[in-house]
Amino acid sequence: MTACATEPGNDAAENELAARPACVITADGTYAARLALDGESWYPERWTLDGPEPYAVPLPSHQPEEPGTEVLPLTDGRVLIHRETDRRHVFSLLYPTGPGTGELPLGAVECPDEGTRLRLLPPAPDGAHAYALAVSRGSTAVWQVAGGAFGPEHLAEVPGRCSGGVWLDGTGRLLALDRLQDGHTKTVVVDLERGGEVSPLLQIAENSNDRLLLADPDSGLLLIRSDAPSPGHDRLGWGVLGSTLPIRFPESLHLTDCALTPFAIQPGQVLMPENCAVALRIDGPTGTWVGLWRPSERQVRHLPAPAGWLTGAGLWNSEGVLQLPYATGAVAYGVTRVRAPAAEQEETTPAPPERTTPAPPERTAAPRPIPLQQAPLNGRKVSARPALEDKTVRASGEDKAVRASGAVRASGGSGGTAPREGKGRGGGGEKSTPAESAPAETPALTAG
Repeated sequence: MTACATEPGNDAAENELAARPACVITADGTYAARLALDGESWYPERWTLDGPEPYAVPLPSHQPEEPGTEVLPLTDGRVLIHRETDRRHVFSLLYPTGPGTGELPLGAVECPDEGTRLRLLPPAPDGAHAYALAVSRGSTAVWQVAGGAFGPEHLAEVPGRCSGGVWLDGTGRLLALDRLQDGHTKTVVVDLERGGEVSPLLQIAENSNDRLLLADPDSGLLLIRSDAPSPGHDRLGWGVLGSTLPIRFPESLHLTDCALTPFAIQPGQVLMPENCAVALRIDGPTGTWVGLWRPSERQVRHLPAPAGWLTGAGLWNSEGVLQLPYATGAVAYGVTRVRAPAAEQEETTPAPPERTTPAPPERTAAPRPIPLQQAPLNGRKVSARPALEDKTVRASGEDKAVRASGAVRASGGSGGTAPREGKGRGGGGEKSTPAESAPAETPALTAG
């Protein structure tokens, strides 16, 4: 869901919108929010997920919402709503007040250029702040749109057109973005506590398109999409933040006529990235279903999606239980819980036939690498160091492994970081400061 018009011919933007989940869940799994339909009228709805049973609270406004309106839950129970009116992007917080809905206006971001699109980023790790990207013709602005003291605040200006948005740490400081520049897409890291300092993160080959899809701060597991192993054809691969091993592109994640999109990584697997369970949305010619996969295994386990699944939405807990929200005509809100099968030893796990198209599981009624030199997560010191130059591609077992031509460790740092300052103008009474030039890009960072 988005309130921003996509640009004609912008395949990356269209694919990103198509893969966006039907509801948004906070990073800690306490709340979810979606746009629900009552007859022909759309309204925001908040789900509470941290109790024994889920329940939903409708948050209708005084008039129906547009079908593309974005909503995002915060961990205090309020829901951020993003509406677009005449090139102004207006933000408010919704909350239940007895039988009605309370609304706290936060302000607006003006986008006078008709080519600019603005969308919300995934929920921040702390659950108290919310961020948005405003993508214009030659640059991308990062805005904090909730959680500040003075309305929307301009935090960073990144040269190039950015998409994606993955948090690399548990504090909401390090944001990974996929930047299209000079005809190729590479992932960069924006340090929101160092004036929007930009560093390269994912650069597998000079002419490849490399995107970061998911990251888990506990284990360092990364899920990426790149055409480096098969120029002109994207492949799904995995790597580990900080590892000197190349990114691998397993054949088990290369299914003919199917699109695989990871949407959740099992947390809590500290220093055990190979054992993390990963949930996949699988779109095939006959429908959409759920896949479960681990880096240590050579197969994807195919599961039917629950009837009414809010497609692309789900969250693992640390005990290895995947929660999939759904809504049907008979059940207005529900969560299917799936426990990940125990990890199998690699030598006893049969490899699936290469590049086959699986049949979707029968749907049943829902029951109720790159040498990424480590983006820091826990206050590590950093020092400048040139990016790696290794550009080898090799085959290993069932996987293709690709080394990177550039990598970064962005510090999660302790000393010397400057507090954020609002730069730009919002509509909510925020303070403004003179515009500053975009921060210069820094060399790759590595641990000192």
